[in-house]
Amino acid sequence: MTIERYTPAMQPEWDEFAATARNATFLHRRGYMDYHADRFTDHSLIARGDDGRILALLPANAEGGTLVSHRGLTYGGWLTPARRFTAATMLGLFADMRSFLRAAGFATLVYRPVPHIYHSVPAEDDIYALWRNGAVADAVGASSTIDLRRPRLFDHGSKNAINRAMRSGAVFGRSHDFKAFWGVLEDVLARHHNARPVHSLDEMLLLHDRFPDEIRLYTASVEGRVEAGVVVYRCGTVAHAQYTAAGPTARRMRLLPALYAYIMDNDCDGMEWFDIGTSCEQGGHYLNEGLDAQKAGLGGRCTVYTSYRMQL
Repeated sequence: MTIERYTPAMQPEWDEFAATARNATFLHRRGYMDYHADRFTDHSLIARGDDGRILALLPANAEGGTLVSHRGLTYGGWLTPARRFTAATMLGLFADMRSFLRAAGFATLVYRPVPHIYHSVPAEDDIYALWRNGAVADAVGASSTIDLRRPRLFDHGSKNAINRAMRSGAVFGRSHDFKAFWGVLEDVLARHHNARPVHSLDEMLLLHDRFPDEIRLYTASVEGRVEAGVVVYRCGTVAHAQYTAAGPTARRMRLLPALYAYIMDNDCDGMEWFDIGTSCEQGGHYLNEGLDAQKAGLGGRCTVYTSYRMQL
């Protein structure tokens, strides 16, 4: 096989391959990846077989002597096909990748594989190859995932909160008012975390315009005012809560459990998992136990997002 660096001229074949890869989501299409091209030095890789056809894709960016797969995405290891790809193929791919990256001046690889819930068929050959190549985990996030194929596992407190919220007069539904929700989100992040959203409002509107079916906003409103919301990324059979925020009124009325219930009951047909996000900070060294308990009360159980570091 041969490995080469991605160039914009390769976008059509990149997107065509990513559309059918067993562990790719819409985040790996160039229309999503390239919206923040000014923040990252793209150094994505394409592996080709002897016939010149794409064998695998690696979304990646360069940070000095380190290649990261990919800092601007939630996950993004080697994207591989459902057929004619084995663990032995992945071992060969890693060997060729190491040689390619060393020749390009890289010393370290930070590798963030796609969690298994996003796979259309099992695709953990890369984790085996990481172990074979001496990689070590340097960050592990505990995310809460609800199995949508099974009966709801709401605890007593969540059930009560949902019932009260449904009787409160609050209105739950899908919305296109990203501006109103972004006001809530920015206020919550500033007040409680001294932070800002990763995406600006303009960036989210751009991405929603490019992926209107995959990126959806759901809100809870009181007397016509948006008080809480969840931005959901629909990735194959996974609904992922990309952003969640509740203002003071929504927190007092405990509207978020009811909003999650609304999404699961009304707009998750055909979905298998609802990933409601990590409760970790500092690369997993700190667990927000209260937040984790709230998500467990909704039926969330742990899925890990792991980052590996490998010397080349």
